[in-house]
Amino acid sequence: MPFDHNDHYHRLLLRHLPRPCGRALDVGCGTGTFARRLAGLGIDVDAIDPSAEAIAAARALSARTPGDRAPNWRQADVTAVELPGGRYDFISCLASLHHMPFGTVAALRDALAPGGVLVVLGLYVARTPLDHALSLAAVPVNAAARSAVAVRERLRPPSAAAGRTRVRAPVRAPALSLPEIRAEAAALLPGAVIRRLLFWRYLLVFRRAG
Repeated sequence: MPFDHNDHYHRLLLRHLPRPCGRALDVGCGTGTFARRLAGLGIDVDAIDPSAEAIAAARALSARTPGDRAPNWRQADVTAVELPGGRYDFISCLASLHHMPFGTVAALRDALAPGGVLVVLGLYVARTPLDHALSLAAVPVNAAARSAVAVRERLRPPSAAAGRTRVRAPVRAPALSLPEIRAEAAALLPGAVIRRLLFWRYLLVFRRAG
């Protein structure tokens, strides 16, 4: 399995879990790697993705470990459903927000319980000199990480790769620059903290008052 930029940041995202955390929503869950990780912590997880193929793969992967707690998988477009207000202690959105209008975060904000946390691992358009410098700096790090993963994969026994499910994720280039994302977030998620990350990503963290 190749190096995954989103999986690389799972530990960082989990640092922002509120305590306690009873229920979570993973938006654009794909094949469910992060959703299963949340469920493994004893959290009730709703995982949503518009791709029927991705949800089918997520269910199949969960079925291979029947003793584990499984998320509630749902095929749906989060922009086309009504989320229950004040329901979730934690909402995650990994590399999926740029597939929808940024204003979707308003619905995610309203779905947070008091004290709940929204984390977005997002992509942005590189436009400033700093953006381009960080993009350039990420190239050798990315190459080294991919090489390390490739070596590790070659050392695994053939049985370790059996039954792996591969789903081609939809690709869409981000439309907003980081300054534009900061401006949108300031209006819709007052108090949100945004920081740049390597691998062409940013982290947004918003905590609902309460």
